[in-house]
Amino acid sequence: MKIIKFKKRDKFRYKRKVIIKDLTLNISVGIHSFEKKKKQRVKFNIEILTDPYVSPNNKDLNSILNYEEIVTRIEKLVNYKHHELLEDLAENIFNILFKNKLVKQIDLKLEKLDILKKTKSVGIAVSKTKI
Repeated sequence: MKIIKFKKRDKFRYKRKVIIKDLTLNISVGIHSFEKKKKQRVKFNIEILTDPYVSPNNKDLNSILNYEEIVTRIEKLVNYKHHELLEDLAENIFNILFKNKLVKQIDLKLEKLDILKKTKSVGIAVSKTKI
């Protein structure tokens, strides 16, 4: 009887996230007439899960998600138009970010910081996954 030794191979499963924390912008958002007249502070917290099968390569920046580019795109979006609802804004952010093939899941939290005096913030948290 012959004993065969198998080489031990380490296997890993990766989760890579790009995190944008506490991005605060003055934007036009809301259904009330006073919200349409004056911009308000909104805080963005975003976690973006990327494709675990694409390894980061410093010679190919398309292999990573550029957080500076994400912030710039969000700034352009919120400066482009008024959003009636945070939910509408969230969907527009999803549409922009999911255009990148690396993006697999987005966890997004949007908070109005100055709308209700008795609270620190009010807002929404939404997750969306590419199937």
